[in-house]
Amino acid sequence: MADITASMVKELREKSGAGMMDAKKALVENEGDMEKAIDWLRTKGLAKAAKKSGRTAAEGLVALATKGTKGVVVEINSETDFVARNADFQAFVKKVSEKALEVNTLEELTSADLDGKSVADTLTDLIATIGEHMTIRRLETLEVSNGAIAGYMHGALSDNLGTLGVLVGLESSADASVLEGVGEQIAMHVAATSPQFLAPADVDSDTLNRERNVLKEQAIASGKPADIAEKMVEGRIRKFYEEICLTEQVFVIDGETKISDVVAKAAKDAGTEIKLAGFKRVKLGDGIEKEEEDFAAEVAAAANG
Repeated sequence: MADITASMVKELREKSGAGMMDAKKALVENEGDMEKAIDWLRTKGLAKAAKKSGRTAAEGLVALATKGTKGVVVEINSETDFVARNADFQAFVKKVSEKALEVNTLEELTSADLDGKSVADTLTDLIATIGEHMTIRRLETLEVSNGAIAGYMHGALSDNLGTLGVLVGLESSADASVLEGVGEQIAMHVAATSPQFLAPADVDSDTLNRERNVLKEQAIASGKPADIAEKMVEGRIRKFYEEICLTEQVFVIDGETKISDVVAKAAKDAGTEIKLAGFKRVKLGDGIEKEEEDFAAEVAAAANG
């Protein structure tokens, strides 16, 4: 029997898109012959993934999972929204989100074991089965040292699976159920408003200086003296913070209370300090350029094929 090396398995995986174990088996079955191994994989339906890899995957699902003081949001993309309703795809996304609680990075997640195979290889098998390009695009993690992580899923197709996932972390010794209740309402707010930063202190200097320069130019262009322009800028910077910082935003649920005051009231009611420690917001397909499709042309091409 031919010696099957790790480099041979790697080469076959790159050429076929098959999983590691399938690639190794193909080489063993075909005594190390690369071309025959590729054909063997094709006959088994295990080489489809490579053909799909050039397609845009902007649909799919966002999943969240929480456990005590840690929460994760995972985005797994597919080519079409039909796949998001596929039971096998949903089961895979849910398992991956639960596995994500055990790791810290996307790289660790894709190499983690999932029922005897790596997450990456399991995804490759799923691509071959369903016939669409898919990718595990993002993993966001939020953890607090003492307190609770609350989650909210918008556009949910089932428990913790949907199109927009939010995590909110609260540091406190208050009862977890109290923290989760407040945290879920703040998470709903984050889903609606998409803040960029937690608090004014978290706004980076480049963002702040850029905004100051724009506001100052606007004030000077309106004919205001330099000293008045400076005061106008400071007033508008406060307004800028209200737009981009979670703590400074007005709570969408009541339309009048600042988020920082919502947390302060919760702390008063609980009789102990509560600190808003952080948030994560993941919306399906954010930042992916979708290809414009001519559906009529696609149907015509299929009919003439």
